[in-house]
Amino acid sequence: MNTGKLMKSRITFTLLACALGLPAAAYAGLSKQERNAEQQRISAEYKSALKNCARKNGNTRDICMAEAKGAENVARAELEARDKGTAKAGAAARMARADAEYAVAKENCDDLAGNAKDVCLKDAQAAAIRARADARTERRTEEANKTANEKVAEARRDAAAIKRQADYNAARERCDSLSGGAKDRCLADARAKHGMK
Repeated sequence: MNTGKLMKSRITFTLLACALGLPAAAYAGLSKQERNAEQQRISAEYKSALKNCARKNGNTRDICMAEAKGAENVARAELEARDKGTAKAGAAARMARADAEYAVAKENCDDLAGNAKDVCLKDAQAAAIRARADARTERRTEEANKTANEKVAEARRDAAAIKRQADYNAARERCDSLSGGAKDRCLADARAKHGMK
């Protein structure tokens, strides 16, 4: 496949995707009004892109349609990712981008014939598989990091409780050398200092 044509297609697709969707990290937890406004904007941009594609002919039109549909799918997936803010939704947005790029690349391959077309399709398929694998890896990494952070926080809480109990036991032992009111005050101070009841 002509490298210049492929780069032009990728640049066009990227510009379309940017026009239809905000960056994934823009915000999470959209209000109903914000979500509806974004959905309407995405639909309007898609309809506009389709009108632009209608003016083209042959495979150029097919490529344009694939770019428009891919950009719409990516924008909707990124909207969902921003709204939910989960690793799963973020991975779905990355998967949508991989699928969209693959659809456009396949359409670009239609201009070729024979072995050149076969190679082009295999290259497009390999790129899509790599992108999908990367998206799955990123999701698993985010989920593993979240789980690890939760376990670290739990371990720190447990360690703090164990240390507090040990310090309290040592303080209580020091109080044993006292008697009467002094011992009672010492024990009360130890309980207060170490957060014991």
